[in-house]
Amino acid sequence: MNAWMRQIFTCGQVAKGNIVRRKRSSVQRYASMKALKEEVRRRGFHLIETGDQLIIICNKGQIRLVI
Repeated sequence: MNAWMRQIFTCGQVAKGNIVRRKRSSVQRYASMKALKEEVRRRGFHLIETGDQLIIICNKGQIRLVI
């Protein structure tokens, strides 16, 4: 895992089980989608893409789309 991704996954939001949001272009510039997906999967988190935003849900709970 590179330094940019390490910074994402060691931030307080991750430790609290909250969400982390990044632009797709930032992920592609500083890491790769493949690496991000692998790390999210390894941690048992969830990754949602909407427009140019990537939202990492930093908990292992079930996802249910309400609307």
